[in-house]
Amino acid sequence: MNVRERYDKVRREQRNLFSLRTRLTLFVTVEMLFCILLAYLLDILLKNVIKMQGEIPLEIELLGVCLLVGILVTSQLSKFFFNPIKKLRKAMDKVADGDFSVRLEERSSSKEIMELYTGFNLMAHELNATEILQTDFVSNVSHEFKTPINAIEGYSTLLQEENNLTEEQKGYVDKILFNTSRLSSLVGSILLLSKLENQQIPTNRTPYRLDEQIRQSLLSLESAWVSKDIEFDVDLDRVEYLGNETMMRHVWDNLISNAVKFSPNGGLVKMTLSKRLRKLIFTIEDSGPGLTEEAQKHIFDKFYQADGSHKQEGNGLGLSLVKRVLAIENGEIYVENRPCGGCCFTVTLRTK
Repeated sequence: MNVRERYDKVRREQRNLFSLRTRLTLFVTVEMLFCILLAYLLDILLKNVIKMQGEIPLEIELLGVCLLVGILVTSQLSKFFFNPIKKLRKAMDKVADGDFSVRLEERSSSKEIMELYTGFNLMAHELNATEILQTDFVSNVSHEFKTPINAIEGYSTLLQEENNLTEEQKGYVDKILFNTSRLSSLVGSILLLSKLENQQIPTNRTPYRLDEQIRQSLLSLESAWVSKDIEFDVDLDRVEYLGNETMMRHVWDNLISNAVKFSPNGGLVKMTLSKRLRKLIFTIEDSGPGLTEEAQKHIFDKFYQADGSHKQEGNGLGLSLVKRVLAIENGEIYVENRPCGGCCFTVTLRTK
């Protein structure tokens, strides 16, 4: 039985149960009657058994008992009525973060809660199916694009070596090569991200020097930061890390290239790496314009680019790859604006 059939069955079978509103009304009514009865019993106890001197008005006794019993009983009833709502809110937060695998236990004595949970599971199931279909489609199409793009790039490279081309024709060939290179990079990023999204546990983990890997990444991007006359303030502690060296290289390449990309000519980029207790903390700060609040919310979304002026330099997948790689490595990444301008990315990794 699929989720939708189960949802319809629940709605049919639960019609004869008391509704949540009826239950709440009955609980409150019973609570009020219990308070009044308890107040009369207390009045009898004080007057006839304890023979307390002086009379306390029945209204005061009733008010005191109602307050005491009301607080105790209502605090317990609120858990029964509101805990399912809290559970639903937590599940919805997970769905909002892109986790469509979350499911709620559908068994409940309340008709409304059962229908609500079953409806939520149906929604999460459909969203998960749509996400899988979309991911498979993008992955398959990207894979089919890869071969013709590589062919175009290869033939364009051969044309570039021709001596009989005019300057205008050479310009066209250069543009073809530039755009096919961008398309090839985009397809490669999509295929890698698709692979990582289907991977749940870290693989191919080996011990290596994390600080050396970051330095190698910085040197590989030398042409980009030298052309903009970017200065670096680097403070990296010697750190041994157990992880997937190939995948982690994507993290540093993307973060450093973004810092260079958004820093102005002659800007400064600061990088630090330190070990604190069982955590490794890496920070990279640029001297660019910073991020708006809206951009900070979506900066790790696929294909999102906060600054339209740099669209020719990327495809909006770099930080999505970074976040996914770190998730597999049980790491985290945060971004915030610096008070003096620019933004700071903080990567946290766990160690044994």
